Formats: sequence, structure tokens, C-alpha cells
Amino acid sequence: MTKAVLFDLDGTLLDTLDDITARVNETLRTFSYPEISREKVRGYIGDGARQLVERALPHNADNIDECFAFFKTHFANSDNALTKLFAGEEEALESMQARGLKLAIVTNKTQAATDRLVKQFFPKINFAFVGGDSGNFPCKPDPTLAMFAALSMRVSPAECLFVGDGETDVKTALRAGMRGVSCLWGYRTREQLEKAGATEFAESFAELEKFL
Repeated sequence: MTKAVLFDLDGTLLDTLDDITARVNETLRTFSYPEISREKVRGYIGDGARQLVERALPHNADNIDECFAFFKTHFANSDNALTKLFAGEEEALESMQARGLKLAIVTNKTQAATDRLVKQFFPKINFAFVGGDSGNFPCKPDPTLAMFAALSMRVSPAECLFVGDGETDVKTALRAGMRGVSCLWGYRTREQLEKAGATEFAESFAELEKFL
């Protein structure tokens, strides 16, 4: 029986691609590097902010730490004007909450940026756990943060549904012993997710509710 639903953030709970692209290109411009396309940014998302910045920089860049520090600071302070919820999401989350399900976020986004986004976009949702990249846990696909979330909510991994749009989310769910559902409204294709080991998919939040 499912007692808790753990969500990835970027591409799962929030469509942040345009804001991420803007901040990435702001970083590149600041350090006199060529900007990259929205589609390239889409492919680079999923393994944490530092990996994103490293992938966006030219291969010969020797100031990764400086670029990452700039990106991290400016993204945490972004007004998120280009970010939006997905269709049917608000109603689905409120329904899950009303049914007594515990809701959590497990993301590779920095903790500061995650906390800001949750406060801005989910004022009606009482998340039982919100975990980002704080430096205290390895990033996904390491399962430690997801397992700590379950422990914090006093549920077993087997009682958790892990929902995400990326390959890292598929692997995290498998390694944490949770049932994984890959959402197809995010930043990866069904084929990409299947290659990572995904076997269950949802095309919308309404379809996701059927798993519960």
C-alpha cells in the first residue's frame, strides 16, 4: 500500500527549463563563453547543478568552480518568472494530500533554490519532506536522500512511490527499493527512460493518480 509519494522537482513538479536556460546562459555570458540552446540545456538537466554547469561550459574551461558559484547564487535568487506548473498538477497534489498521502520532494537542485521554489509555487501543499542538494547527501541516482526521506516520514521504502522524469529518478527508485513511475511530461523521452530501466509510465497527473 502506498503511503508516501516522492517527487523529483525539475521536469516533474515544475517546468523550470526556460529559467534554467536563462541562468545558464547568463553564467556563460558573464564569463565570455558562447551561449547554448534550450534543447542542449534540456539534455544536461538531471544530475545536479554542478554537472549542469560543467556540461554547459566549453571543454577547455578552467574556472568551473567560479562559474558554478555564480550560477548557484544567481539561480537561488531568481524570481522564477519563466517557471510554471504542469497541467492538472495543483488539483492532483491537493487530492493526494486530502487522501492522507505524505508528499515529499527529492531533487538534485540546490537546497536554497528548492526551498524558494516550494514556497513560491506550492503554498497549499504541506510537503512532509523537502530535500535538495545541501551537501549532506550524495546526489541522485544515489538512493540515500530518498531513503532518508522515507525514514523521516516514518514509512518504509516499499510504501513509497517515486515519481520523476529522468534517468536518475529511475535508478534512484530501483536502488532505494521504491516503486518508480516515470512521468512523460518532463524532459526525457519514453525510450530514454526505458533504457534506464523504467517499466511504469504516466502521461499526465490524472494518469499518475491511477497508480495510487
